[in-house]
Amino acid sequence: MRQVDLGQWARRDHYQFYKNLAMPLYNMTFPVDVTGLRRYAREKGLSFYCGMIFLVTKAMEEVEAFHYREKDGGVVWYDTLIPSFTDLHPGSEYFHIVTLEAGDSLDAFCRAAREKSRAQTVFLANGPWDLERQIHFTCLPWFPLSAYSNAWDGDPAFSIPQVAWGKYEESGGRTVLPLSLELNHRLLDGIHAGQFYKNLSRRLAALEAGGTPWM
Repeated sequence: MRQVDLGQWARRDHYQFYKNLAMPLYNMTFPVDVTGLRRYAREKGLSFYCGMIFLVTKAMEEVEAFHYREKDGGVVWYDTLIPSFTDLHPGSEYFHIVTLEAGDSLDAFCRAAREKSRAQTVFLANGPWDLERQIHFTCLPWFPLSAYSNAWDGDPAFSIPQVAWGKYEESGGRTVLPLSLELNHRLLDGIHAGQFYKNLSRRLAALEAGGTPWM
């Protein structure tokens, strides 16, 4: 983690503009083609959900702006990001929250995430990482998602990216997933969401083509 010198920060004026707003958070939902990931997860016996969490984390880490967070009245930058996601034990209606490092391998992350989730017996297990370093994930696989917003304590400095998706749909032989982002405009603009989308789409396409989407 490093502290950002706001006086020298290229984003200073944008940050100050949105800092004057009581509600700087905004969200968007857009379709993502996940045909390759769905096939890959099925063939490998991996969790599609965990695979998406890994790929989204890696796509965000490629965009510098996604590493900024507000912390203790200032702005900091983290070199890597930590996925934290909701999950359900079989037969349960009550979710729990699992947090672990993404690592460098989609397959290894999927296996580690499933193992950690199955073993977890508490609602939330805190790890050794700063809360602000996280990305928050949830999934609503029971219905298609056209919009989404998260529970929020009203703090306009909350700057952890929130990611959600719903049920994927078949269209023209492709599998399409509606993905939602909730971001803080103090730190992230639409262009950064666009860069993330481009990175994620590239990784998904590489996976379908037989490449390594985590490189």
